[in-house]
Amino acid sequence: MNTMIYDTTLRDGSQTEGISFSLEDKLRIARKLDYLGISYIEGGWPGSNPKDLEFFRQIQQVPLENARIAAFGSTRKPGIRVDQDSNVQALLEAGTPVVTIVGKSWDFHVLRALETTLEENLAMISDTIAYLKSKGLEVIFDAEHFYDGFKNNREYALQVLTAAAEADWIILCDTNGGAMPWEVGEITAVAAQTVKNPLGIHAHNDSGCAVSNSLAAVRAGCRQVQGTINGYGERCGNADLCSIIPNLELKMDLTALPPGNLKNLAEVSHYISEVANMPHHNNQPFVGHGAFAHKGGIHVSALLKDSLTYEHINPEAVGNKRRVLVSELSGLSNLLYKAKELNLDVNTYDAETRKVIRRIKELENQGFQFEGADASLELLLRKAFGQYDDYFQLNNLKLIMEKSEGQEITAEAMIKLTIGDRTFHTAADGDGPVDALDNSIRKALTEVYPEISSMHLSDYKVRVLDGNKGTSAKVRVLIDSVDDARQWSTVGVSENIIEASYQAIVDSINYMLMKKQIPE
Repeated sequence: MNTMIYDTTLRDGSQTEGISFSLEDKLRIARKLDYLGISYIEGGWPGSNPKDLEFFRQIQQVPLENARIAAFGSTRKPGIRVDQDSNVQALLEAGTPVVTIVGKSWDFHVLRALETTLEENLAMISDTIAYLKSKGLEVIFDAEHFYDGFKNNREYALQVLTAAAEADWIILCDTNGGAMPWEVGEITAVAAQTVKNPLGIHAHNDSGCAVSNSLAAVRAGCRQVQGTINGYGERCGNADLCSIIPNLELKMDLTALPPGNLKNLAEVSHYISEVANMPHHNNQPFVGHGAFAHKGGIHVSALLKDSLTYEHINPEAVGNKRRVLVSELSGLSNLLYKAKELNLDVNTYDAETRKVIRRIKELENQGFQFEGADASLELLLRKAFGQYDDYFQLNNLKLIMEKSEGQEITAEAMIKLTIGDRTFHTAADGDGPVDALDNSIRKALTEVYPEISSMHLSDYKVRVLDGNKGTSAKVRVLIDSVDDARQWSTVGVSENIIEASYQAIVDSINYMLMKKQIPE
Protein backbone atom coordinates (compact mmCIF):
# COMPACT_ATOMS: atom_id res chain seq x y z
CA MET A 1 0.00 0.00 0.00
CA ASN A 2 1.31 3.47 -0.93
CA THR A 3 1.73 6.29 1.59
CA MET A 4 2.21 9.72 0.08
CA ILE A 5 5.00 11.80 1.57
CA TYR A 6 4.40 15.54 1.68
CA ASP A 7 7.48 17.60 2.51
CA THR A 8 7.13 21.06 4.02
CA THR A 9 10.82 21.76 4.72
CA LEU A 10 10.69 24.83 2.47
CA ARG A 11 7.84 26.39 4.47
CA ASP A 12 7.44 24.92 7.95
CA GLY A 13 11.12 23.98 8.04
CA SER A 14 12.17 27.53 7.17
CA GLN A 15 10.44 28.70 10.37
CA THR A 16 13.16 27.00 12.43
CA GLU A 17 15.12 29.39 14.60
CA GLY A 18 18.43 30.00 12.81
CA ILE A 19 17.31 28.90 9.33
CA SER A 20 16.88 31.34 6.46
CA PHE A 21 16.74 29.77 3.00
CA SER A 22 17.76 31.83 0.01
CA LEU A 23 15.93 31.39 -3.28
CA GLU A 24 18.80 29.25 -4.58
CA ASP A 25 18.74 27.19 -1.37
CA LYS A 26 15.06 26.43 -1.92
CA LEU A 27 15.61 25.38 -5.53
CA ARG A 28 18.52 23.12 -4.55
CA ILE A 29 16.53 21.50 -1.75
CA ALA A 30 13.53 20.95 -4.05
CA ARG A 31 15.73 19.15 -6.56
CA LYS A 32 17.19 16.96 -3.80
CA LEU A 33 13.73 16.11 -2.42
CA ASP A 34 12.61 15.10 -5.90
CA TYR A 35 15.75 12.94 -6.20
CA LEU A 36 14.73 11.21 -2.97
CA GLY A 37 11.27 10.53 -4.39
CA ILE A 38 9.05 12.78 -2.28
CA SER A 39 5.46 12.89 -3.60
CA TYR A 40 4.64 16.53 -2.72
CA ILE A 41 6.97 19.47 -2.09
CA GLU A 42 5.40 22.47 -0.41
CA GLY A 43 7.32 25.43 -1.77
CA GLY A 44 6.06 28.21 0.48
CA TRP A 45 3.30 30.76 0.90
CA PRO A 46 3.11 32.92 -2.26
CA GLY A 47 0.88 35.46 -0.55
CA SER A 48 3.44 36.18 2.16
CA ASN A 49 6.65 37.28 0.38
CA PRO A 50 8.19 37.92 -3.07
CA LYS A 51 10.86 35.22 -2.64
CA ASP A 52 8.26 32.44 -2.53
CA LEU A 53 6.52 33.82 -5.61
CA GLU A 54 9.85 33.82 -7.45
CA PHE A 55 10.51 30.25 -6.29
CA PHE A 56 7.24 29.10 -7.83
CA ARG A 57 8.14 30.87 -11.06
CA GLN A 58 11.61 29.35 -11.31
CA ILE A 59 10.70 25.83 -10.18
CA GLN A 60 8.46 25.54 -13.24
CA GLN A 61 11.65 25.44 -15.33
CA VAL A 62 13.11 22.57 -13.27
CA PRO A 63 12.29 19.07 -14.58
CA LEU A 64 11.02 16.97 -11.66
CA GLU A 65 10.67 13.20 -11.87
CA ASN A 66 8.70 12.37 -8.74
CA ALA A 67 7.34 15.41 -6.93
CA ARG A 68 4.41 17.73 -7.44
CA ILE A 69 4.92 21.29 -6.20
CA ALA A 70 2.32 22.67 -3.80
CA ALA A 71 1.67 26.30 -2.90
CA PHE A 72 0.42 26.96 0.63
CA GLY A 73 -2.18 29.49 1.71
CA SER A 74 -5.30 29.98 3.81
CA THR A 75 -9.02 30.04 3.25
CA ARG A 76 -10.64 33.29 2.26
CA LYS A 77 -10.96 35.88 5.00
CA PRO A 78 -14.24 36.36 6.86
CA GLY A 79 -16.78 38.44 4.97
CA ILE A 80 -14.81 38.52 1.71
CA ARG A 81 -15.75 36.81 -1.55
CA VAL A 82 -13.24 34.12 -2.40
CA ASP A 83 -12.53 35.58 -5.87
CA GLN A 84 -11.61 38.88 -4.22
CA ASP A 85 -9.30 37.48 -1.55
CA SER A 86 -5.69 38.47 -2.29
CA ASN A 87 -4.14 35.37 -0.66
CA VAL A 88 -6.34 33.03 -2.66
CA GLN A 89 -5.45 34.90 -5.85
CA ALA A 90 -1.75 34.57 -4.97
CA LEU A 91 -2.22 30.80 -4.86
CA LEU A 92 -3.49 30.88 -8.44
CA GLU A 93 -0.60 33.12 -9.50
CA ALA A 94 1.88 30.58 -8.15
CA GLY A 95 0.94 28.32 -11.07
CA THR A 96 1.34 25.07 -9.15
CA PRO A 97 -0.71 21.93 -9.86
CA VAL A 98 -1.42 21.52 -6.15
CA VAL A 99 -2.57 24.05 -3.54
CA THR A 100 -2.76 23.45 0.18
CA ILE A 101 -5.07 25.65 2.23
CA VAL A 102 -5.28 25.82 5.98
CA GLY A 103 -8.51 26.35 7.87
CA LYS A 104 -9.52 26.39 11.52
CA SER A 105 -11.08 23.27 13.02
CA TRP A 106 -10.99 24.31 16.69
CA ASP A 107 -13.93 26.48 17.69
CA PHE A 108 -11.75 28.34 20.20
CA HIS A 109 -9.53 29.57 17.35
CA VAL A 110 -12.49 30.51 15.17
CA LEU A 111 -13.97 32.69 17.89
CA ARG A 112 -10.78 34.14 19.40
CA ALA A 113 -8.22 34.24 16.55
CA LEU A 114 -10.45 34.76 13.50
CA GLU A 115 -13.12 36.63 15.46
CA THR A 116 -15.91 35.27 13.29
CA THR A 117 -18.79 32.87 13.68
CA LEU A 118 -18.58 29.11 13.51
CA GLU A 119 -20.92 29.10 10.52
CA GLU A 120 -18.82 31.65 8.60
CA ASN A 121 -15.70 29.56 9.18
CA LEU A 122 -17.40 26.54 7.60
CA ALA A 123 -18.42 28.68 4.64
CA MET A 124 -14.87 30.03 4.28
CA ILE A 125 -13.58 26.45 4.01
CA SER A 126 -16.14 25.14 1.55
CA ASP A 127 -16.10 28.30 -0.62
CA THR A 128 -12.32 28.32 -0.97
CA ILE A 129 -12.05 24.64 -1.80
CA ALA A 130 -14.85 24.82 -4.37
CA TYR A 131 -13.28 27.86 -6.01
CA LEU A 132 -9.83 26.29 -6.30
CA LYS A 133 -11.28 23.02 -7.57
CA SER A 134 -13.14 24.98 -10.27
CA LYS A 135 -9.71 26.12 -11.50
CA GLY A 136 -8.65 22.50 -12.08
CA LEU A 137 -6.28 22.28 -9.11
CA GLU A 138 -5.59 19.44 -6.72
CA VAL A 139 -6.65 20.80 -3.33
CA ILE A 140 -5.27 19.68 0.01
CA PHE A 141 -7.06 20.96 3.11
CA ASP A 142 -5.10 21.26 6.36
CA ALA A 143 -7.52 21.07 9.29
CA GLU A 144 -5.49 23.18 11.70
CA HIS A 145 -5.63 22.23 15.39
CA PHE A 146 -7.89 19.28 14.53
CA TYR A 147 -6.94 17.05 17.46
CA ASP A 148 -7.28 19.87 20.01
CA GLY A 149 -10.52 20.93 18.33
CA PHE A 150 -11.89 17.38 18.47
CA LYS A 151 -11.08 17.06 22.18
CA ASN A 152 -12.79 20.38 22.97
CA ASN A 153 -15.73 20.31 20.55
CA ARG A 154 -15.97 17.01 18.74
CA GLU A 155 -19.11 17.89 16.80
CA TYR A 156 -17.71 21.10 15.33
CA ALA A 157 -14.33 19.58 14.41
CA LEU A 158 -16.12 16.90 12.41
CA GLN A 159 -18.34 19.54 10.78
CA VAL A 160 -15.14 21.20 9.51
CA LEU A 161 -14.12 17.94 7.83
CA THR A 162 -17.54 17.67 6.23
CA ALA A 163 -17.25 21.26 4.96
CA ALA A 164 -14.01 20.23 3.23
CA ALA A 165 -15.63 17.29 1.43
CA GLU A 166 -14.65 18.60 -2.04
CA ALA A 167 -10.93 18.56 -1.18
CA ASP A 168 -8.72 15.87 -2.69
CA TRP A 169 -7.05 15.36 0.69
CA ILE A 170 -7.99 16.29 4.25
CA ILE A 171 -5.01 16.60 6.57
CA LEU A 172 -5.53 16.27 10.32
CA CYS A 173 -3.16 18.65 12.11
CA ASP A 174 -1.71 18.44 15.60
CA THR A 175 -0.62 22.05 15.32
CA ASN A 176 0.38 22.62 18.95
CA GLY A 177 2.12 19.25 19.13
CA GLY A 178 0.43 18.23 22.34
CA ALA A 179 -1.52 15.10 21.33
CA MET A 180 -0.52 11.63 22.48
CA PRO A 181 -0.20 8.67 20.06
CA TRP A 182 -3.19 6.80 21.48
CA GLU A 183 -5.34 9.93 21.15
CA VAL A 184 -4.21 10.41 17.56
CA GLY A 185 -5.07 6.82 16.70
CA GLU A 186 -8.53 6.96 18.23
CA ILE A 187 -9.46 10.39 16.82
CA THR A 188 -8.12 9.60 13.36
CA ALA A 189 -10.27 6.48 13.25
CA VAL A 190 -13.37 8.57 13.98
CA ALA A 191 -12.40 11.04 11.23
CA ALA A 192 -11.96 8.17 8.77
CA GLN A 193 -15.53 7.06 9.51
CA THR A 194 -16.89 10.61 9.10
CA VAL A 195 -15.62 11.53 5.62
CA LYS A 196 -14.70 9.54 2.54
CA ASN A 197 -11.79 11.80 1.57
CA PRO A 198 -8.29 10.31 1.84
CA LEU A 199 -6.74 11.56 5.07
CA GLY A 200 -3.29 12.73 6.05
CA ILE A 201 -1.44 13.71 9.22
CA HIS A 202 0.54 16.88 10.00
CA ALA A 203 2.19 16.63 13.42
CA HIS A 204 4.41 18.98 15.41
CA ASN A 205 6.92 17.76 17.95
CA ASP A 206 6.27 19.86 21.06
CA SER A 207 5.69 16.73 23.17
CA GLY A 208 8.36 14.69 21.39
CA CYS A 209 5.67 12.52 19.78
CA ALA A 210 5.47 13.82 16.20
CA VAL A 211 6.92 10.69 14.61
CA SER A 212 4.90 8.34 16.84
CA ASN A 213 1.73 10.35 16.21
CA SER A 214 2.30 10.22 12.45
CA LEU A 215 2.75 6.45 12.48
CA ALA A 216 -0.30 6.02 14.73
CA ALA A 217 -2.36 8.08 12.27
CA VAL A 218 -1.21 5.91 9.37
CA ARG A 219 -2.28 2.80 11.28
CA ALA A 220 -5.68 4.43 11.85
CA GLY A 221 -6.24 5.22 8.17
CA CYS A 222 -4.13 8.19 7.01
CA ARG A 223 -2.52 7.77 3.61
CA GLN A 224 -0.48 10.98 3.49
CA VAL A 225 2.19 12.04 5.97
CA GLN A 226 3.42 15.62 6.16
CA GLY A 227 6.72 16.52 7.74
CA THR A 228 10.17 17.96 7.19
CA ILE A 229 13.65 16.61 6.60
CA ASN A 230 15.52 16.37 9.92
CA GLY A 231 12.39 17.50 11.75
CA TYR A 232 12.99 21.19 11.08
CA GLY A 233 10.16 23.51 12.08
CA GLU A 234 8.95 26.18 14.44
CA ARG A 235 9.39 25.70 18.20
CA CYS A 236 10.32 22.02 18.66
CA GLY A 237 9.97 21.19 14.98
CA ASN A 238 7.77 19.07 12.74
CA ALA A 239 7.54 15.33 12.32
CA ASP A 240 10.91 14.11 11.05
CA LEU A 241 10.52 12.45 7.67
CA CYS A 242 13.97 10.88 8.09
CA SER A 243 12.44 8.68 10.81
CA ILE A 244 8.94 8.37 9.38
CA ILE A 245 9.93 7.15 5.90
CA PRO A 246 12.13 4.22 6.96
CA ASN A 247 9.65 3.19 9.65
CA LEU A 248 6.87 3.11 7.05
CA GLU A 249 8.92 1.09 4.61
CA LEU A 250 10.98 -1.18 6.86
CA LYS A 251 8.70 -1.64 9.87
CA MET A 252 5.17 -1.24 8.49
CA ASP A 253 5.69 -2.77 5.04
CA LEU A 254 4.29 0.29 3.26
CA THR A 255 5.63 2.10 0.20
CA ALA A 256 6.68 5.70 0.78
CA LEU A 257 9.35 6.23 -1.90
CA PRO A 258 10.00 4.83 -5.38
CA PRO A 259 11.68 1.40 -5.28
CA GLY A 260 15.37 1.61 -4.37
CA ASN A 261 15.28 5.25 -3.24
CA LEU A 262 15.36 4.64 0.52
CA LYS A 263 19.13 4.15 0.31
CA ASN A 264 19.42 7.86 -0.59
CA LEU A 265 17.85 9.03 2.68
CA ALA A 266 21.02 9.67 4.71
CA GLU A 267 22.60 11.54 1.80
CA VAL A 268 19.59 13.83 1.45
CA SER A 269 19.38 14.40 5.21
CA HIS A 270 23.00 15.51 5.44
CA TYR A 271 22.78 17.56 2.24
CA ILE A 272 19.83 19.58 3.50
CA SER A 273 21.45 20.20 6.88
CA GLU A 274 24.45 21.61 5.00
CA VAL A 275 22.27 23.89 2.86
CA ALA A 276 20.39 25.00 5.99
CA ASN A 277 23.74 25.62 7.71
CA MET A 278 22.56 23.58 10.68
CA PRO A 279 24.53 20.91 12.59
CA HIS A 280 23.48 17.39 11.78
CA HIS A 281 22.56 15.60 14.99
CA ASN A 282 24.96 12.72 15.54
CA ASN A 283 22.37 10.51 17.26
CA GLN A 284 19.51 11.19 14.84
CA PRO A 285 17.73 7.86 14.20
CA PHE A 286 18.49 6.11 10.91
CA VAL A 287 20.54 8.92 9.32
CA GLY A 288 22.78 10.28 12.11
CA HIS A 289 26.52 9.68 11.90
CA GLY A 290 26.27 7.78 15.19
CA ALA A 291 23.03 5.90 14.48
CA PHE A 292 24.96 2.70 13.89
CA ALA A 293 28.09 3.50 15.92
CA HIS A 294 29.19 0.85 18.43
CA LYS A 295 31.53 1.52 21.33
CA GLY A 296 31.06 -1.15 24.00
CA GLY A 297 33.33 -4.17 23.63
CA ILE A 298 30.55 -6.68 24.36
CA HIS A 299 28.40 -5.14 21.62
CA VAL A 300 31.19 -5.28 19.07
CA SER A 301 32.06 -8.85 19.96
CA ALA A 302 28.47 -9.84 19.18
CA LEU A 303 28.43 -7.72 15.99
CA LEU A 304 31.39 -9.68 14.68
CA LYS A 305 29.18 -12.76 14.84
CA ASP A 306 25.95 -11.23 13.54
CA SER A 307 25.06 -7.56 13.01
CA LEU A 308 21.45 -8.22 14.03
CA THR A 309 22.60 -8.63 17.62
CA TYR A 310 22.79 -4.84 18.09
CA GLU A 311 21.27 -3.28 14.96
CA HIS A 312 17.56 -3.09 14.20
CA ILE A 313 18.13 -2.71 10.43
CA ASN A 314 20.95 -2.92 7.93
CA PRO A 315 22.51 0.59 7.92
CA GLU A 316 22.94 0.45 4.15
CA ALA A 317 19.15 0.26 3.71
CA VAL A 318 18.96 4.00 4.50
CA GLY A 319 22.35 4.92 3.05
CA ASN A 320 24.16 4.94 6.39
CA LYS A 321 27.05 2.80 7.52
CA ARG A 322 28.19 0.88 10.58
CA ARG A 323 30.95 2.44 12.67
CA VAL A 324 32.94 0.78 15.42
CA LEU A 325 34.52 3.23 17.86
CA VAL A 326 37.81 2.58 19.60
CA SER A 327 38.13 4.21 23.02
CA GLU A 328 38.88 3.51 26.67
CA LEU A 329 35.69 1.44 26.74
CA SER A 330 36.87 -0.77 23.88
CA GLY A 331 37.71 -4.41 23.96
CA LEU A 332 39.83 -6.43 21.56
CA SER A 333 36.79 -6.97 19.37
CA ASN A 334 36.59 -3.23 18.65
CA LEU A 335 40.21 -3.12 17.59
CA LEU A 336 39.93 -6.20 15.38
CA TYR A 337 36.79 -4.85 13.74
CA LYS A 338 38.46 -1.51 13.09
CA ALA A 339 41.56 -3.16 11.72
CA LYS A 340 39.45 -5.27 9.37
CA GLU A 341 37.59 -2.14 8.24
CA LEU A 342 40.95 -0.52 7.39
CA ASN A 343 42.25 -3.66 5.63
CA LEU A 344 45.04 -4.00 8.17
CA ASP A 345 46.73 -7.36 8.54
CA VAL A 346 45.51 -8.00 12.08
CA ASN A 347 43.42 -11.07 12.73
CA THR A 348 44.53 -12.67 15.96
CA TYR A 349 44.10 -11.89 19.64
CA ASP A 350 47.89 -11.79 20.15
CA ALA A 351 50.06 -9.83 22.59
CA GLU A 352 50.73 -7.05 20.08
CA THR A 353 47.03 -6.40 19.63
CA ARG A 354 46.53 -6.23 23.39
CA LYS A 355 49.46 -3.83 23.62
CA VAL A 356 47.82 -1.50 21.11
CA ILE A 357 44.54 -1.48 23.03
CA ARG A 358 46.43 -0.63 26.23
CA ARG A 359 48.18 2.22 24.41
CA ILE A 360 44.86 3.62 23.15
CA LYS A 361 43.41 3.51 26.65
CA GLU A 362 46.50 5.27 28.03
CA LEU A 363 46.18 8.02 25.43
CA GLU A 364 42.48 8.48 26.14
CA ASN A 365 43.31 8.74 29.83
CA GLN A 366 45.66 11.59 28.88
CA GLY A 367 42.81 13.35 27.10
CA PHE A 368 42.85 12.02 23.54
CA GLN A 369 39.46 11.13 22.10
CA PHE A 370 39.65 8.86 19.08
CA GLU A 371 35.96 8.21 18.61
CA GLY A 372 35.70 11.75 17.26
CA ALA A 373 38.99 11.60 15.34
CA ASP A 374 38.94 8.55 13.07
CA ALA A 375 41.87 9.81 10.99
CA SER A 376 44.21 10.04 14.00
CA LEU A 377 43.06 6.59 15.10
CA GLU A 378 43.80 5.07 11.71
CA LEU A 379 47.29 6.59 11.70
CA LEU A 380 47.92 5.26 15.21
CA LEU A 381 46.84 1.73 14.24
CA ARG A 382 48.86 1.68 11.04
CA LYS A 383 51.96 2.83 12.93
CA ALA A 384 51.40 0.27 15.71
CA PHE A 385 51.17 -2.59 13.24
CA GLY A 386 54.11 -1.42 11.13
CA GLN A 387 52.06 -0.47 8.08
CA TYR A 388 52.79 3.24 7.90
CA ASP A 389 55.69 5.71 7.70
CA ASP A 390 55.41 9.46 8.22
CA TYR A 391 55.72 11.54 5.07
CA PHE A 392 57.95 14.16 6.72
CA GLN A 393 59.82 14.81 9.97
CA LEU A 394 60.02 18.00 11.99
CA ASN A 395 63.51 19.38 12.66
CA ASN A 396 62.68 22.73 14.18
CA LEU A 397 59.72 25.06 14.67
CA LYS A 398 59.66 28.67 15.91
CA LEU A 399 56.66 30.92 16.42
CA ILE A 400 56.91 34.68 16.82
CA MET A 401 54.00 36.74 18.15
CA GLU A 402 54.15 40.52 17.99
CA LYS A 403 51.77 43.23 19.16
CA SER A 404 52.12 46.99 19.21
CA GLU A 405 49.82 49.44 20.95
CA GLY A 406 46.73 49.96 18.84
CA GLN A 407 47.74 47.21 16.40
CA GLU A 408 46.44 43.66 16.01
CA ILE A 409 48.62 40.74 17.01
CA THR A 410 50.66 39.30 14.15
CA ALA A 411 52.03 35.76 13.99
CA GLU A 412 54.90 34.24 12.03
CA ALA A 413 56.01 30.59 11.99
CA MET A 414 59.46 29.38 10.85
CA ILE A 415 59.82 25.67 10.24
CA LYS A 416 62.47 23.20 9.12
CA LEU A 417 61.27 19.83 7.80
CA THR A 418 62.93 16.77 6.32
CA ILE A 419 61.39 14.79 3.47
CA GLY A 420 63.52 11.82 2.53
CA ASP A 421 67.07 13.21 2.11
CA ARG A 422 65.92 16.79 1.52
CA THR A 423 65.51 19.57 4.07
CA PHE A 424 63.07 22.44 3.66
CA HIS A 425 63.34 25.64 5.69
CA THR A 426 60.62 28.23 5.27
CA ALA A 427 58.46 30.81 7.05
CA ALA A 428 54.90 32.05 6.78
CA ASP A 429 52.64 34.45 8.61
CA GLY A 430 48.97 34.06 9.49
CA ASP A 431 45.95 35.55 11.20
CA GLY A 432 47.03 33.80 14.40
CA PRO A 433 49.63 31.29 15.60
CA VAL A 434 47.68 28.23 14.43
CA ASP A 435 47.05 29.76 11.00
CA ALA A 436 50.73 30.71 10.70
CA LEU A 437 51.75 27.20 11.76
CA ASP A 438 49.44 25.61 9.19
CA ASN A 439 50.64 27.97 6.44
CA SER A 440 54.32 27.31 7.16
CA ILE A 441 53.91 23.52 7.07
CA ARG A 442 52.01 23.70 3.80
CA LYS A 443 54.59 26.03 2.28
CA ALA A 444 57.41 23.66 3.19
CA LEU A 445 55.64 20.59 1.83
CA THR A 446 54.07 21.93 -1.36
CA GLU A 447 57.07 21.30 -3.62
CA VAL A 448 57.10 17.57 -2.87
CA TYR A 449 53.41 17.12 -2.12
CA PRO A 450 51.48 19.61 -4.31
CA GLU A 451 48.26 17.70 -3.63
CA ILE A 452 47.95 19.26 -0.17
CA SER A 453 46.76 22.45 -1.86
CA SER A 454 43.38 20.72 -2.33
CA MET A 455 42.79 20.33 1.42
CA HIS A 456 41.82 22.90 4.03
CA LEU A 457 40.70 23.03 7.65
CA SER A 458 36.91 23.23 7.91
CA ASP A 459 36.54 23.34 11.71
CA TYR A 460 38.75 23.85 14.74
CA LYS A 461 37.60 23.05 18.27
CA VAL A 462 39.42 23.46 21.57
CA ARG A 463 38.34 21.96 24.87
CA VAL A 464 39.97 22.53 28.25
CA LEU A 465 40.27 19.12 29.94
CA ASP A 466 40.87 20.23 33.53
CA GLY A 467 39.51 23.67 34.26
CA ASN A 468 40.80 23.58 37.85
CA LYS A 469 44.37 24.05 36.57
CA GLY A 470 43.56 27.36 34.88
CA THR A 471 45.85 28.36 32.03
CA SER A 472 48.16 25.38 32.67
CA ALA A 473 45.38 22.88 31.98
CA LYS A 474 45.61 20.36 29.17
CA VAL A 475 43.63 21.18 26.06
CA ARG A 476 42.28 18.89 23.37
CA VAL A 477 42.24 20.23 19.82
CA LEU A 478 39.94 18.60 17.26
CA ILE A 479 40.40 19.59 13.63
CA ASP A 480 38.07 18.76 10.75
CA SER A 481 39.67 18.81 7.30
CA VAL A 482 38.24 18.42 3.82
CA ASP A 483 39.50 17.98 0.28
CA ASP A 484 37.70 17.37 -2.97
CA ALA A 485 36.79 13.80 -2.02
CA ARG A 486 36.40 13.37 1.74
CA GLN A 487 36.22 14.84 5.23
CA TRP A 488 38.26 13.63 8.20
CA SER A 489 39.01 14.54 11.83
CA THR A 490 42.23 14.55 13.84
CA VAL A 491 43.12 15.23 17.47
CA GLY A 492 45.96 16.63 19.52
CA VAL A 493 46.40 16.98 23.31
CA SER A 494 48.90 19.05 25.29
CA GLU A 495 49.22 21.69 28.00
CA ASN A 496 50.31 23.93 25.12
CA ILE A 497 47.57 24.78 22.65
CA ILE A 498 50.13 25.27 19.84
CA GLU A 499 51.58 21.80 20.45
CA ALA A 500 48.10 20.25 20.46
CA SER A 501 47.26 22.10 17.27
CA TYR A 502 50.51 20.97 15.66
CA GLN A 503 49.72 17.32 16.45
CA ALA A 504 46.27 17.58 14.89
CA ILE A 505 47.50 19.47 11.81
CA VAL A 506 50.33 17.01 11.15
CA ASP A 507 47.96 14.06 11.53
CA SER A 508 45.56 15.73 9.12
CA ILE A 509 48.21 16.23 6.43
CA ASN A 510 49.71 12.76 6.86
CA TYR A 511 46.26 11.19 6.66
CA MET A 512 45.44 13.06 3.45
CA LEU A 513 48.75 12.02 1.84
CA MET A 514 48.24 8.41 2.91
CA LYS A 515 44.72 8.28 1.45
CA LYS A 516 46.04 9.61 -1.86
CA GLN A 517 48.32 6.57 -2.07
CA ILE A 518 46.03 3.83 -0.68
CA PRO A 519 43.33 2.70 -3.14
CA GLU A 520 39.79 2.75 -1.72
